[in-house]
Amino acid sequence: MSLSPDTSAAQAAAGSQTGSLTAAALMVLAAGILWGTTGTTQALAPSGATPVSIGGMRLVVGGLTLLLLALARGGLGKQRWPLLPTLLAGAFVASYQLCFFAAVSRTGVAAGTLVGIGSSPIMAGVLGFVVRGERPGRRWVVATVLALAGCALLAAGGGGISVNPVGMLLAVAAGVSYASYTIAIKGLLPGRSAEAVMAVVFCIGALLLSPLLLTSNLQWIATPKGATLVLYLGVMVTALSYWLFVRGLRTVPVATAVTLSLAEPLTAALLGIFFLGERLSMMSMSGIPLLFAGLVVLAGSVTEGK
Repeated sequence: MSLSPDTSAAQAAAGSQTGSLTAAALMVLAAGILWGTTGTTQALAPSGATPVSIGGMRLVVGGLTLLLLALARGGLGKQRWPLLPTLLAGAFVASYQLCFFAAVSRTGVAAGTLVGIGSSPIMAGVLGFVVRGERPGRRWVVATVLALAGCALLAAGGGGISVNPVGMLLAVAAGVSYASYTIAIKGLLPGRSAEAVMAVVFCIGALLLSPLLLTSNLQWIATPKGATLVLYLGVMVTALSYWLFVRGLRTVPVATAVTLSLAEPLTAALLGIFFLGERLSMMSMSGIPLLFAGLVVLAGSVTEGK
C-alpha cells in the first residue's frame, strides 16, 4: 500500500525532528563528558594553582575563545540584549564557580561535585516548570531517580568524605546556580547564535570574578604545564563543551539537558579509576551502572520524542 504525499511528508518531518533531538542529546552528553575531565586535569595542575585561580582563568580563556568564535561567525547579532536576563546569566555562571569551588574546599572533591551536580536536575526540573512551563515527563523522573541514586552511591561509598553542613549548602547553591544559568541561557538563545550567547555570558562571568583573580597567585600559569592546563580547560572544557551544550539546549528541554549532563560525575569517576589510580568501594562501583542507566533511559526518551 502506497502512502499519500501528506503522510510521507509527515513521516519525513517526524524522522527529521527525531534525528535533530538525537543529535542535540548527543551534544549535551558530549559536553558532560568534557566537563568530567576537569577534576583529573586539576589533579595534574602545578603547585601554586588554586581552585579559584583555575576557575577564574577557565572563564577568561573560555570567554575570549567564544568571543573570537562569535566574531568570526558574524558577531554578537543585531538584536538588543535584554539587560537583566543577560546580567543574571553571567552572575549565575560566576556564582556557580564560587559556590562549587568553595564547596569542594570544605567537603572534598567527591561530595562537593556529586551534591553540586547531582542536585541540579531537581532544581532544573522545578525551575524549568515554574519559569518556562516545561513539563519533564515520566521518563525524566525515572532517569533522574536512577542517576541521583547512582550519584548517592558513588558519594556514600567513596570513603573519607567529610559532611560539612556549610559545604553541603554551598554545593546545593552551586546546583541551583547551574540550573539557573541553564534556564537563563535558553531564554537568550532565540535569534542569537550559541557562540554569541556563551561569549557574552562567560565574559560577564569572567569580569565579575576578575577581582578575585587580581588577588590570586598566577605565577603557575607561566609554566608549560600551567599554560597547557589553562588552555585545555578554557578552550576544550569551557568553550567547546558549552558551545555543544547550548546548541543541544536549543532543542532539548532544560530538565532533560541538566540530567544528561550527569555524564560529568560518571566520567570523573571513571577517569579517577583508570588514570589517577583511585579505588572505589563496591558500593561506589554499583552507583556507576545506575548513573549510566539513567542517562540511557533519558537519551532514549529524547530519541523517541517523549
